[in-house]
Amino acid sequence: MAKSVPFVKFSNGQKYPQLGLGTWLSKEGDVIQAVKDAIDIGYRHIDTAFAYGNEEEIGIAVKAKIEDGTVTRDQLYVTSKLWNTFHSTAKVFEAIDVSLKKLQLDYLDMYMIHWPMSYVEGREIFPKDENGKFIFADVDYLESWKVMEKLVQQGKVHSLGLSNFNSEQIQRIIDNSTIKPVNVQVECNPYLDQSQLMNFCKERGIILTAYSPLANPTVPWKTSDDPKLLSDEKIKIIAAKHGKTVPQVCIRWQLQRGNMVIPKSVKRQRLEENFNVFDFELTEEDMKTIDAQNMNYRALHLNWVSEHKYWPFRIPF
Repeated sequence: MAKSVPFVKFSNGQKYPQLGLGTWLSKEGDVIQAVKDAIDIGYRHIDTAFAYGNEEEIGIAVKAKIEDGTVTRDQLYVTSKLWNTFHSTAKVFEAIDVSLKKLQLDYLDMYMIHWPMSYVEGREIFPKDENGKFIFADVDYLESWKVMEKLVQQGKVHSLGLSNFNSEQIQRIIDNSTIKPVNVQVECNPYLDQSQLMNFCKERGIILTAYSPLANPTVPWKTSDDPKLLSDEKIKIIAAKHGKTVPQVCIRWQLQRGNMVIPKSVKRQRLEENFNVFDFELTEEDMKTIDAQNMNYRALHLNWVSEHKYWPFRIPF
């Protein structure tokens, strides 16, 4: 019998497993087996997005694990995200149907706006001009949100969230919505602790989900100068004290902060390691030591679209 993950409760009354499987940058061809393995291990929260290009593989894996009796649909919690080239009203309706079809699902447990920025529609998912610059569109993310509220009313989506939005953008959604966001997903780890955004969200009844909880050592644009969280000496000492690894300590730190967390891997051994974080507790001193490692280092900065009026990283949080 697989171990069970604690649930968080959203402000809309829905519950969600606090630990999930991240799938960004999981290579095509690896995802089906990874998701099957994850479900066998005990993961019940699967995070994906249209832009990851792996919804189809996740759909195949989920269907297989439901058909073989490992899980029922209502035991799984699947999140996907509205991509930047689908922000206008008609495109939001189109996007959800594409994602549901690929995932072979009747509904999503959570649907998020992936980024506040819109790109030109009807072309490739990363539309660029002849000079390699992204081509923007001028669609307000409030337009997208209004349609996503309708998706909840239609039963296609149970909860709504935001990804990579800053505090001002989150507040703008709250002030102009009838269905509030219950979850905000952002890059978050000991080198980018997001404590200000976390407190902002808590005050508004929003739970934060940490992606790249290990500071994403595999993003393609990283250089040798980038800090390496997994080699952090202070966190290594804490890990050794508990008989755990640095990744396990980083995941546990998020859980104890009350955040949801979605570490990514396609290797069964690593999936098991990332899941094996419920049999130890970090002390208050451990937590403070890890907190002190923050350096506001952001791996996924998207500086190449910083001219977009809704680029979220102009303000501190």
